[in-house]
Amino acid sequence: MSEQGWPSTRDSSGPMSKSIALLSKQSIQTQDADGIPESAKRFPDGSRWKIEIPSVEGPAAFRAILDEAKKRTLTFHRISQGSGIMMQTDSEIIEMIELGETNKLEVCLFVGPRAAWDIGKQPLSSAGGVASPTLRGADQLRYAVEDVLHAASLGLRSVLVGDIGLLKVLGEAKANGDLPKDFILKTSVAMPCTNPATAQALVDLGASTLNLATDLSLQHIAAIRAQVDVPLDIYVEGPDDFGGVVRHYEVPDLVRVAAPIYLKFTVRNSPGLYPSGAHIQGLVESTGRERVRRASIGHSMLTRYGYEK
Repeated sequence: MSEQGWPSTRDSSGPMSKSIALLSKQSIQTQDADGIPESAKRFPDGSRWKIEIPSVEGPAAFRAILDEAKKRTLTFHRISQGSGIMMQTDSEIIEMIELGETNKLEVCLFVGPRAAWDIGKQPLSSAGGVASPTLRGADQLRYAVEDVLHAASLGLRSVLVGDIGLLKVLGEAKANGDLPKDFILKTSVAMPCTNPATAQALVDLGASTLNLATDLSLQHIAAIRAQVDVPLDIYVEGPDDFGGVVRHYEVPDLVRVAAPIYLKFTVRNSPGLYPSGAHIQGLVESTGRERVRRASIGHSMLTRYGYEK
């Protein structure tokens, strides 16, 4: 037990032992109330964590982050894109898929239509951000389904979903054989998952992997992990418009509590990229490279404190 009476999960001979010893020598508390169980759940390959690089807007950005990762000897496992399937040409989609296959990376593209790009005003209101990724009306729902089916026909096997009705439709499509059984349905951080009941509901609707809200505590995350078995996608560094969290030193604890986990790294203090295009191509590539640099910092926390796998 720790000084305050809760079970300690941080062994004095384990990670950060020197810092713990220094603080203890001065009779200063070394941890917040913890007692959070370690997750015994794993990815199918036995690993506890994988790295995702988000906001990879097109083939040129994809090549840029591959180049940067090579320079930094960083291995990552998934890229995701936010502008949407519909905002890329077929040849660009195919090129991204091929880059993913060549480099053994999951390529996840956002479903294109969304309320924030429609004629409605609520998503642009002061309290309307929660409506941004939703689909307005049956036409837009149909467009979204078409976006997914078209991308699947080109070989894509992973999409980001921001509307709960669309998730239900795509989940049933997988069950009915209208989409491949291995098709990945990744929920968007713009469709917040903040508690175990919501997590279970999303999984029941067909979610393969869950983006959690960016500001959840380790306790919140542990409760969700206890409820569901699918991977949890968690921002280590979050975009400004989603709170801008920076929690690199928590990476080992995030892995300990939330495995299997995708650790996501974006860049604070940078402008939005969606929808992307040649008019901001330099920014797309430079921020992509910086996301890889940020990921390398997070990865160093894993290797430094004994979470290499």
